[in-house]
Amino acid sequence: MITVVPDEGSELAETPVDFGAFVRKMGGAASGGLVVQPRMGISAPEEMRAGLMATKAANATTVGTITLDSYTRVGNLKAADTALREGIGLNGYPIVNHPRKVTRHVLAGTWGQDFPVQIRHGSATPRDIFSAMMALRLNATEGGPVSYCLPYGRTPLADSMRNWEECSDLFAQLREIGVEPHLESFGGCMMGQLCPPSQLIAMAVLEAMFFYQHGLRSISVSYAQQTNMVQDIEGVFALRRLCHELVPTENVHVVIYAYMGVYPTTEDGAYRLLGQAAELGVTCGAERIIVKTKAESKRIPVVAENVEALEYASGVAARTKSPAVGYYGEDTETYLEAKAIVDAVLNLDADVGHALLLAFKYGYMDIPYCVHPDNMGRTRSYIDERGWLRWSEIGSLPLGKLVSRRISKKATSTDLLRDLQYVRGEFDCASWAPGELWADRVGG
Repeated sequence: MITVVPDEGSELAETPVDFGAFVRKMGGAASGGLVVQPRMGISAPEEMRAGLMATKAANATTVGTITLDSYTRVGNLKAADTALREGIGLNGYPIVNHPRKVTRHVLAGTWGQDFPVQIRHGSATPRDIFSAMMALRLNATEGGPVSYCLPYGRTPLADSMRNWEECSDLFAQLREIGVEPHLESFGGCMMGQLCPPSQLIAMAVLEAMFFYQHGLRSISVSYAQQTNMVQDIEGVFALRRLCHELVPTENVHVVIYAYMGVYPTTEDGAYRLLGQAAELGVTCGAERIIVKTKAESKRIPVVAENVEALEYASGVAARTKSPAVGYYGEDTETYLEAKAIVDAVLNLDADVGHALLLAFKYGYMDIPYCVHPDNMGRTRSYIDERGWLRWSEIGSLPLGKLVSRRISKKATSTDLLRDLQYVRGEFDCASWAPGELWADRVGG
């Protein structure tokens, strides 16, 4: 059993704010804007603290991020400890290895009622991470039993499911001491690119239901910006509608991820793409966005570049018109596909976790181009002439009545490489100025 009381003498005596309630109050339809958040993880405590302080001070409504290092994500705590002792920089913050008093210092004066902080990691074996978070009363994180398993390694899906069942149950215990835990499904971002939105939406909704089944009541669902704005608008509205229909808590919000594939190489291209992600968020009533920077195609961004991206996305959001209403409630192509997948999975078992395991066993869920041993690997996708992501092969997905099984062309490696570069080319070579709104260009 994890002890969830704060350490004696903690500087963080104040009850942590409910991350989900804060975001829903400050973003989305409530404010007409977006809460903006960086990807930020720095191994050195003073630099991590400076990153949080800079994020908090940005000219935007922000929440903080502590992204963990790759050793911690895979449970190689010995390697993380060696790196710390030898002064070797890591690609994130080793929260398990740093003493609690060090992390309390990182958080003191930053984390509070007006500035929630989320721990981001990427682990299929997250027990030590949850233990460290809960000891500090850090109450916001993200992931999921599938979305933090299939893309990141070869941990058996059944093992990841057990790990996440245990950790979700434990995390929910924070509610017993008046701290509201928040979990964000990474399901809408799985693999980042070239997966038609319907399956990503289905995964996000199912992981949200999994979290709810294990006691969580403050939940968010993710959607990664894809290859076409109209399809993305359909996708986010479908995600919101399915959550309303299937996740029995009002404390749910949507987070948009700026494009997670091959990023533009030019500064203008990077800002065009980020601006469109921010516009997508406001147009669809999403509450939060995870930004990317002008440095994404070259290296890990520095703190100043993250702040610049936060302020840019916030500025675009402020100029975007009120949320659209046309797609919400409509049986769009994306909604019908996502619902078909969700319904098929839920019909397999009343326990969402077990249903997900069966879904991958039978191929009802099957992620294109994912090489994990528990993924059947029979589905494929392509980008059509309009820039929409389409299924070219559906394998055993329950979409036979919605997607034609007749394949006009088998994709080649050249086709795949072209599709992977599609967004970079579209935004690097575009003629419109960064910051110019999509709705204005198309007459919306």
